[in-house]
Amino acid sequence: MPPTPAAELAVPTLHRAARLEDALHKLAERRLRRTGWQPNIIAYAGYGAPGWARVMCRVLLGRPDTRSGQRLEKIRGWRSFATLPAKHVTVTIETGGVKHEAKADRSGFVDTVVEADLTPGWASVRLSVADAEPVEALVRVLDPEVKFGILSDIDDTVMVTALPRPLLAAWNTFVLDEHARTAVPGMAVLYERLATAHPGAPVFYLSTGAWNVAPTLTRFLSRHLYPAGPLLLTDWGPTNDRWFRSGREHKRATLARLSREFPDVRWLLVGDDGQHDPEIYREFAAAHPDNVAGVAIRRLSPTQSVLAGSLPTPAGRSSSGPAGQKWLSAPDGAGLWKLLREAGLV
Repeated sequence: MPPTPAAELAVPTLHRAARLEDALHKLAERRLRRTGWQPNIIAYAGYGAPGWARVMCRVLLGRPDTRSGQRLEKIRGWRSFATLPAKHVTVTIETGGVKHEAKADRSGFVDTVVEADLTPGWASVRLSVADAEPVEALVRVLDPEVKFGILSDIDDTVMVTALPRPLLAAWNTFVLDEHARTAVPGMAVLYERLATAHPGAPVFYLSTGAWNVAPTLTRFLSRHLYPAGPLLLTDWGPTNDRWFRSGREHKRATLARLSREFPDVRWLLVGDDGQHDPEIYREFAAAHPDNVAGVAIRRLSPTQSVLAGSLPTPAGRSSSGPAGQKWLSAPDGAGLWKLLREAGLV
């Protein structure tokens, strides 16, 4: 149904924090473009199925002499946030010789679904913008025959971060370089075993973290031998209607979206008990019982629980979820693997 004239004229009012951010960005962009800074595309891994692909990237302003793919040996967290978006630029997405266009939002992000005839497995699409080098974006294409997937939290599930305690969170995010972060014992082996036991099963990483740290997280996962998979992160800074984004709502919305996009896939949901994963997973399991194969919760130690801002939980092994799904709890990947085998989930 076509929009009504009133709907066509309606313009959402930005939150005052977003208006202030836009004004500062506009001032900085005007000065940097005069010195020759140009748009650069940061591609993120997307996903899809035969016939369509979800493509995600961000367009930032950078020095003209910045080489594509340049890496720093050690990257302090604050560098990931000292960026300037190229707002509302048009990005061309090319897949199989067919071109699509998408416009970046006020934060420079592009998140769009395009028609694409891609073979199941890892594929790629080509992204380009005026005055920038084209880049390739990976896309994880699910085979329609695949009925099992792994969806994992990141913070304190695969990587020790001690979130959301404010001072520790700021230190971990803005000060430490990426090589100082440690992996949760046994989780990489657990995911690799699960991927081997379920050929073709995708691994998605869902976090309340900002897209600014996506390259850092990708390198961390690769360095610690986690299976490759799309990151499903969220925006940084003020949103259109509030000072800060809601991490919980981001996770709820993403889970609901995946259930619509892949209605036949049953997900093993992996998280930890330091934040809100059990609550969010329980809600999703109750609303979408056919999309949940089981829930595996990494149990934090008493010290880790305090650092994460929660109370230690009693030791537990397995229980039943709201629709009879298996709920498993252990302190590391080895313990979860043992429980998953006993529960018949591998």
